[in-house]
Amino acid sequence: MAAERGMAAEALVGQVVLPGDLLLLPAHYDEDAEGERLRLSAGTAPQGRLLCGPGLRRSGAGLLVTKCGLLRHRPGGGGAYWVDSQQKRYVPVKGDHVIGIVTAKAGDVFRLDVGGSEPASLSYLAFEGATKRNRPNVQVGDLIYGQFVVANKDMEPEMVCIDSSGKSSGMGIIGQDGFLFKVSLGLIRKLLAPKCEIIQELSQLYPFEMVLGMNGRIWVKAKTVQQTLIVVNILEACEHMTAQQRKQALAKLSGN
Repeated sequence: MAAERGMAAEALVGQVVLPGDLLLLPAHYDEDAEGERLRLSAGTAPQGRLLCGPGLRRSGAGLLVTKCGLLRHRPGGGGAYWVDSQQKRYVPVKGDHVIGIVTAKAGDVFRLDVGGSEPASLSYLAFEGATKRNRPNVQVGDLIYGQFVVANKDMEPEMVCIDSSGKSSGMGIIGQDGFLFKVSLGLIRKLLAPKCEIIQELSQLYPFEMVLGMNGRIWVKAKTVQQTLIVVNILEACEHMTAQQRKQALAKLSGN
């Protein structure tokens, strides 16, 4: 009976959905044994999986909306559905790369503010090459770029700065210079998309370094303080600008 009150997910792509809405999936999507993903079955072998992204939760034969925003869909394989919202409060998710601020040292563990409801923990051994004798030089107030290995509602979030092979892969302490600011989670996902136009256009304006955290934090460093602030202002404003307005603003800056 609940399914009768739902609407086809494909018909709502690009439209606003509200918490409590039920999105119905085509009949060829079946639940897998894990109960966490939906699988596309054709014949005897699965060809792909339909991923349930942020803002959605599996509910019977469909998806239940948990956040207000625009419904998005990525085809290919099983594809993926998610809700693109302007949310700023971050909820830690396992596997996310985030920027944390060291707030305290507690024995062999650092406490980091990651923008969630509680601080995350980071062991001093979770750095490349770290040992009991060779400890990383981490101070209160430092910025750390790392990845969540534990993140659920029943346990304290835990971060590491190494990948599965023990390499840093770009993670670790972020330089003291630069500027840290916060944007919406929707803008972060847009900036992390492959071949993001915003990043490509900015790179033609000034050379700069940038670190993007899934928790809505961005660290930027350009050649000068003035250039850094210009990049920051453009990134903050581009969320509310059209592509044409952004190009006009960048053209004006490049002309100067």
